[in-house]
Amino acid sequence: MEKKEIKRYAVFGLIAVIVCYIVQNFKLFEKIFSIAFTSVYPLVLGAIIAYIFNIILCWLENHYFPKSKKKFAEMSRRPVCIVLSFLFAVGIIVLVLNIILPVIMNAFEILGAKIPPLFNDGVSYILKKLEQYPDIQKEVKDFLDTFDLQNVDWAKTTENIFQAVKSGFMNFLSSTAKIVGVITTATTQIVIAVIFAVYLLFRKDKLLNDINRIMNVSFSDKVNKKTRKICKIANETFRQFFVGQFIEAVILGCLCFIGMVILRLPYAGMSGTLVGVTALIPIVGALIGAGVSAFIIFTESPMQALIFLIFLVLLQQFEENFIYPKVVGDSVGLPGIWVLASITVGGGLGGIFGMLISVPLVATAYKLFFEKLEEKETAIKISQKNKSKKQK
Repeated sequence: MEKKEIKRYAVFGLIAVIVCYIVQNFKLFEKIFSIAFTSVYPLVLGAIIAYIFNIILCWLENHYFPKSKKKFAEMSRRPVCIVLSFLFAVGIIVLVLNIILPVIMNAFEILGAKIPPLFNDGVSYILKKLEQYPDIQKEVKDFLDTFDLQNVDWAKTTENIFQAVKSGFMNFLSSTAKIVGVITTATTQIVIAVIFAVYLLFRKDKLLNDINRIMNVSFSDKVNKKTRKICKIANETFRQFFVGQFIEAVILGCLCFIGMVILRLPYAGMSGTLVGVTALIPIVGALIGAGVSAFIIFTESPMQALIFLIFLVLLQQFEENFIYPKVVGDSVGLPGIWVLASITVGGGLGGIFGMLISVPLVATAYKLFFEKLEEKETAIKISQKNKSKKQK
């Protein structure tokens, strides 16, 4: 047996031993992984934020005095574009909230005003239908009287609520420290993530150069070439996916708005915005926006809410089968059937986050697989051609 084969078998054996040890002590490694992930979570989140904002940053840098050779333009290009990219994102968030939040608040006010009359009308309708059954009518009336909003003793109800709040106040105080701790931790993680993201965006050129230098002295040219090729394909795929997902969300939001205007449904602007924003979550996101919008439209007219739901179901079918596979699938070079399959599997394994990364991951593997397949096919054809020449 050659020395190279012995080394290979030794590596395989070592890997098998490590895997067996991890399986036997899975809970211990799970706890260690959980602690480690919690520690690096702000940095991971910051890297994700930096990667997404880098798409906007690159576009802004290409349009910020691109032909200017002045020192001020070159020095100010990166910081100005970083600030503009964050302001752009904050502006979109503020605009969306200003469109959606007032309508939601108004919907709750309308519900508060309409629920008591609707409840009383429903009680009257039920009692009228039970006039032929006096005994049942009396039982139902006695039961419904306990829910009669017009005869509620609000003073007594308020006192009961106050007593309940008072009795639970101490429990609330005991959990306040935990609540404050969770909020403080989350806020700290977000702040650290944003700071780390800004640092990465400022120093991205230097960091990439340092990584290349480390790779050049640590690995062979063949490994570096293959690694850079994989990273390049993955980067292009993820970038195209995020851009395609954004375009798809805008298209769906606009179609929702136009359809609601044609059908003369209320809250067209709010619903279109909400459906478009939630559509950033692949496939199922628009359904979340549709549910909230239907609830708000229901405060105006239950029939119009039903029409809206029917319209959104049809629009969602059109989006799933035509818009999403075409826009997102074409942007990442992945056939529509694989887009749907990757979202289904990714959502089952990792929820919303799994849906977001499943398409670009599968698209990257898809491209690498078929590139390798084409290389092997080319090599086989060349070998067959040389073989046929020798036979002649």
